[in-house]
Amino acid sequence: MLQQPIERADEREHLPSLLAADADELVRRLQHHQKLTFPPAARKALRLFSPAEAAGFIGIGEGYLRQIAADGHGPAPQANGRRLYSIGDIEAIRRVLDDGGRAGKYVPHRRLGEKLQVISVMNFKGGSGKTTTSAHLAQYLALRGYRVLAIDLDPQASLTALFGHQPELDVGEGETLYGAIRYAEPRPVRDVVRATYMANLHLIPGNLELMEFEHETPKAMMGARTETIFFARLGEALAEIEADYDVVVIDCPPQLGYLTMSALCAATSVLITVHPQMLDVMSMAQFLSMTSELMAVVEKAGGRTDYDWMRYLVTRFEPNDGPQSQMTGFMRAIFGNRMLTNAMLKSTAISDAGVTKQTLYEIDRSQFIRGTYDRAMESLGLVNREIEEMLRGVWGRR
Repeated sequence: MLQQPIERADEREHLPSLLAADADELVRRLQHHQKLTFPPAARKALRLFSPAEAAGFIGIGEGYLRQIAADGHGPAPQANGRRLYSIGDIEAIRRVLDDGGRAGKYVPHRRLGEKLQVISVMNFKGGSGKTTTSAHLAQYLALRGYRVLAIDLDPQASLTALFGHQPELDVGEGETLYGAIRYAEPRPVRDVVRATYMANLHLIPGNLELMEFEHETPKAMMGARTETIFFARLGEALAEIEADYDVVVIDCPPQLGYLTMSALCAATSVLITVHPQMLDVMSMAQFLSMTSELMAVVEKAGGRTDYDWMRYLVTRFEPNDGPQSQMTGFMRAIFGNRMLTNAMLKSTAISDAGVTKQTLYEIDRSQFIRGTYDRAMESLGLVNREIEEMLRGVWGRR
């Protein structure tokens, strides 16, 4: 008969101590890796864009862009005679075109009577491409000339890292959105907004501090410590800076807490990312059910629950994968036009760029097999243009 080993007290593992030690070691190693791949003195930057890309962002033909360049607007030719455009060049050409008698056609800022668009990007399950979608959407809209604010509402702060800020090093106390919506001595939201390496794109970073809102809200609600209920605080903060932006993109946490419900109440539109596999879709079904029940309670308390649009976006899609195609068709049969027409393809270009905390708008095409990169960029462009068309539709623009 086998004897069970006797567990001695000094061999038992103390979970809090183990987790704390593992967290410290992991942070130390990540910081070392960060210094090797992205030194502290380094600054993120967009790559230069080809004439075709620049013309696409501006909204003109490539031939027209060449004519504008011949008139002395834009970058000087390189040694090989080719022109490459920075985001600054693209913005300057927009202004030149609008000064030429078409005011407001190429600089697409909000006009009188057009409301701020707030897009909350969400899902309950990690790995759905939520943060990647948020980052590329925010950058795309900025490249198109809109004034964009990206908000990292996820305590894991992947969006913050993707935009070049290390959450545990570069984001201090009170420097996340929590600093502006906390119940005790909130800061002006403008104090937590950061410029980025894109002139049209600003960021409110995140880190673990955001979890304090989840912990403090129940106490505030029980103690009636505040006149503003939790779900209205984010919207009130955005109202302070509304005039500065055209679009706000919020990367929500992957759980249904007070932060996510706040983002839903502040939103004018909702984008739900979903990976088309059975377990992910089953998880989303539970998420949708819980969200509907909680938002019904919020609605009774006065929260906003009507949106300009709500769409599902299929992400990490592999067209040659039979089960994925079947699941996508299954969802389209259920959700109809609430599904975006275009899906975001799974691509090694996106995942490889993420290893060095870059997006496809930052990383150079030469680092990939041309076909792989081009397919990813085409898919990305189709998705983002479809979303942009819905935004413009809300404003009554063609």
